[in-house]
Amino acid sequence: MFLFTFILLTFHHSADASAKFFNLDKAPELGKMASFKASALCDVAKETQHYITHTPQDKFAVHAGKVFDESVTLAKVEKTLEFICQTYREDVRAKRQSRLHDQRFLKDNFDFYRWTPDTATARKIAIKSTNARKTSMLNAIPSDKIFLTKYYTKLLTASDVKTQVYNQALYSLPYDELGLTLTEANNDLTITRNKYTRQDIIAGVLDDKKLAKALIWLTEEALHDVLLQGTGVVDVNGKRRYFNVHRNNGIAYDYAIGKREQARYWYFSEVPSIMGYGETLDSKIAITPQVSFAGNVAELGLGKLFMVSYAQANENISRLGVLSDQGGAFDNNLFQLDLLADSYYGWEDYHQANKHLPDYTKAWLMLLKP
Repeated sequence: MFLFTFILLTFHHSADASAKFFNLDKAPELGKMASFKASALCDVAKETQHYITHTPQDKFAVHAGKVFDESVTLAKVEKTLEFICQTYREDVRAKRQSRLHDQRFLKDNFDFYRWTPDTATARKIAIKSTNARKTSMLNAIPSDKIFLTKYYTKLLTASDVKTQVYNQALYSLPYDELGLTLTEANNDLTITRNKYTRQDIIAGVLDDKKLAKALIWLTEEALHDVLLQGTGVVDVNGKRRYFNVHRNNGIAYDYAIGKREQARYWYFSEVPSIMGYGETLDSKIAITPQVSFAGNVAELGLGKLFMVSYAQANENISRLGVLSDQGGAFDNNLFQLDLLADSYYGWEDYHQANKHLPDYTKAWLMLLKP
C-alpha cells in the first residue's frame, strides 16, 4: 500500500480502444461488504447528483462517459445515485440494516460492468518514469485489477495569528483579484497571483506588502504538505475548519523535484467541509471519507458508482464509492481509482490506519437495472 498521486504523461485513447475496458459481468464475485455508513454514501451521491443536475454546462465532467457503450447513459447514472438515497431512507424508516451492505440486494438491483485496466498505458508511463517506486507499481498492475491508491486530507496544527513557530500563512486570493472571474484574472498577467513563486511567498512578499489576507498560520513544513494535498483540516481555538485550494500562480507542478523546490503556489478558501470536484469553488461537491473516489472524470464522467473488491484475512471484501473528485494524476488514466481515506497529520498515522488496504483490486461500474 502506497500513497501514490503523480502527474501522468499524456497518452490518448481512441473510442474503440477505450470501450474494451468495461464489459457487463453477469456473475460478479462480491464477497463481504466493507463497513461504511450508508448515510455517508447517500450524502456523496446526493451532492454529486445535484452537481450533475445543476451544472449541465460542465461538459468536462457531466456526461455519460466516453469509454462506455450506449447502455451507459447519464440518465441511468442519475437514477443510480437517486436509488442509493432512496434505499438508505427506506431502510432508516424500516429500522433495518442497510440493504446497501447486502450483496444479494446489490446483485438483484444493479448491473455490474467489470473494469479491465489499461495496462498498456500504465506500462508506457512506467518506461518514461525516473521514479523507481512508481515504475514498479505501474508495471505490477495485474490484467484483471485496477490500481487502487488512497489519498487523505491534511490535519494541521495552526494558529490564527503569526508566531515564531507558525510563521507561514494560507492566503486567500490577493486583494487585487477579488471580484474578477477566473478568465479575467488569468488574462491579466499583472495581478499579484501571477507574479510570485512559492519561494517568494515563503520569503514574505505577500505579508510584507499586505497583498492578501492570511486565513491561518502554519509551520513551513505543514504549508508544503497542504499545498501538495490540496485540502487542510485544522482545529483553531476549539473549532474545526476546512480550507481548499482555490486558484494557483499558473506554474505547473514539477514531478522531478521535491515539494520544497516546487514553484507552484495555491491560494486557498475556507469551505464548509472536505470538497471534491467542482468547476468553481462555489460549486464543489462535499465529499466524505471511505465512500468517495477520485478518478478520470474526463473519460468516465462524474457520478459513477464503483465497487472495488479485494482479499483480506482469507475472505473477499467489497466497498462502494462514488466518483466525485479528480486530479492531474488521472489524465488519460483508465487503470486507477483513488479512495479518500480520511484526515491525518501525516504518513505514519495514515499508513497505520490504511495498511490493510491493497494496491490492486477488482473493480466494477454499477448502474441501476431498468
